[in-house]
Amino acid sequence: MNSTHWLVVDLDGTLIRTDMLFETFWLRSSQDWTTPFRLLPDLLKGRAALKDRLAGQVEVDPAALPYNSEVIELLERWRAAGGRTALVTASSQRIADRIAAHLGLFDEVHGSSAVENLKGPRKAAFLDRHFGKGGYAYVGDSRADLGVWPSATAIYTVDSRPSVRRAAEDIAARNQVEIRHLGAPRGSLRAWMKLLRPHQWLKNILIFVTLLIAHQFEWHAFGLALLAFISFCLVASSAYINNDLLDLAADRVHPRKRKRPLASGAVPIELGTVVWPLLLLAGVGFALLVGVKFFAVMAVYYVTTTAYSLRLKRFMVIDIFVLSLLYTLRILAGAVAIGVMPSIWLMAFSMFFFFSLAAVKRQAELVDAIKTNRSEVAGRGYLVEDMPIISMMGLASGYVSVLVMVLYTNSPEVRALYASPRILWGISGVLLCWITYMVMKTNRGEMHDDPVIFATRDTMSRIGGLLVVCLCVLAGVNW
Repeated sequence: MNSTHWLVVDLDGTLIRTDMLFETFWLRSSQDWTTPFRLLPDLLKGRAALKDRLAGQVEVDPAALPYNSEVIELLERWRAAGGRTALVTASSQRIADRIAAHLGLFDEVHGSSAVENLKGPRKAAFLDRHFGKGGYAYVGDSRADLGVWPSATAIYTVDSRPSVRRAAEDIAARNQVEIRHLGAPRGSLRAWMKLLRPHQWLKNILIFVTLLIAHQFEWHAFGLALLAFISFCLVASSAYINNDLLDLAADRVHPRKRKRPLASGAVPIELGTVVWPLLLLAGVGFALLVGVKFFAVMAVYYVTTTAYSLRLKRFMVIDIFVLSLLYTLRILAGAVAIGVMPSIWLMAFSMFFFFSLAAVKRQAELVDAIKTNRSEVAGRGYLVEDMPIISMMGLASGYVSVLVMVLYTNSPEVRALYASPRILWGISGVLLCWITYMVMKTNRGEMHDDPVIFATRDTMSRIGGLLVVCLCVLAGVNW
């Protein structure tokens, strides 16, 4: 067979910026949280059996996968020049066939069966037997491909680590064949920071709310609150990564979320699978330093957010309530960390206020759905017809939180803590305007996926926040 005729392309990490074993595992896990336990018998039979079982349980949408544009262009040029192409992968034959049918760029497709994992030495032996040694150019990405490249007439690396590139260059030099490097190693610092979402740690500042409201300005209390903050940041990042893994399919059809590191393939999905439990363990360690009671509250937070990611986010209204509960749990955690009983006023205000923000979050998703001509929000329990009701929920709950603030301003607790408590009335006015402003911005399609992040970047919201701080300071002065 003419060595210039065949271009053999790997799938995982090469043609697509993901790994179909992990992809199908997380897709199945998002449908059934017991999946890891159900797959144990197949795992004991080997990776080939596991891949085949998962491929038969899920329906992967080939159109939504993150393809490598440079590899696609290479395939198109190769075929245009009269060459033939083959997809040879360790992924299941069923999945390989679906992807090949979608792209229409391959003359042959070969994948793993339930008993044979077509990877490493087995792939090399198959290629030499099927195409003939020296009868193909090979496009791969990982150390597993180093056993294949010695038989190739041309070597192409894709998004490979520097060590793999150097090893491939050594093979090319020994065999005197052409080598080309496509792309760059995935998992850049910027991509990892985006995955960890440090901007979302702003929500964990709520841990300091009780410290400030109770006027516990002591170094010991601040130290405990800081440890609690670090713990929540680590646990929250773990939860975000876990949620992104479970939400891969839904994120890839979302106009903005499809750019997230795992959905886009900027961070390898297999690394995300390893990192999220490590972050969780680190967060647990800091939580135990704060105290057992704080650890218990954080455990409730993590179980709730995991239940939300696995199931609760699909139930309308319940998902909004759970989101508001997660915010309120941060305030409760801060109170427990410093050993202060949270005010009933604070807890009531938090539930209504954060219920409003959660409703705004869903409203923003529905507005996006309308703009992109979708009838529903993927992975959620809402139709576009629900948007007026969601909008009213956001306004009504937000206005109730303002009412709670007004009543709190006149409570004995406030008179004991502030020299001029009447000045705090101004906060209710600021909140009333801000909540109305947020709902209107969302209705116009100008809201970020997360209203808290939007508020940190929005000029009007920043001014409102500054006014609230100033009013609190002024209320502490005896005029």
